[in-house]
Amino acid sequence: MALERLYAAWREAYVSSPEAQRHSRDEGSCVFCSLSEEEPSIESGVLWRDPLTFVTLNAFPYGSGHLLVLPRRHVGGVSELSDEEYVSFSMALRRTVRALESAYSADGMNIGMNLGQAAGAGIPKHLHAHALPRWSGDTNFMTAIGETRVLPESLETTWTKVFSHLSVPHAG
Repeated sequence: MALERLYAAWREAYVSSPEAQRHSRDEGSCVFCSLSEEEPSIESGVLWRDPLTFVTLNAFPYGSGHLLVLPRRHVGGVSELSDEEYVSFSMALRRTVRALESAYSADGMNIGMNLGQAAGAGIPKHLHAHALPRWSGDTNFMTAIGETRVLPESLETTWTKVFSHLSVPHAG
């Protein structure tokens, strides 16, 4: 089946307008900035942090083990990170993937970032990466047809499973 394209050039005026820009502005306090100051604990959902980066549970997970990796500084994109922050962020993402692999023995892993509101970021003004273990056959009729996700564990269980794996220092 060939990909069909629908051109809507009339939308160009809107997407480049001040009105569209207003929809992506920062409104009030940032939940991620608040979390970045929390100590790792099951109550906060923060699993690990260093001076530049932290890892937390996704409060609205797509599946078991869904974690977020974030810079502690409030920035909206990768290009805004200093070199030191970028290295810390990248190393924390790798550390998170290793912890999820150890804790869940998943068949695969989704890692991704939605940069900006137009790309689907729920909180577009604070950069965050998603890491989510996946298993063969984990998309079933509930997700595909019922548009409902079934999570077989609580956020507290996820925190407990992953915390010890994130606490272990990983070489390079």
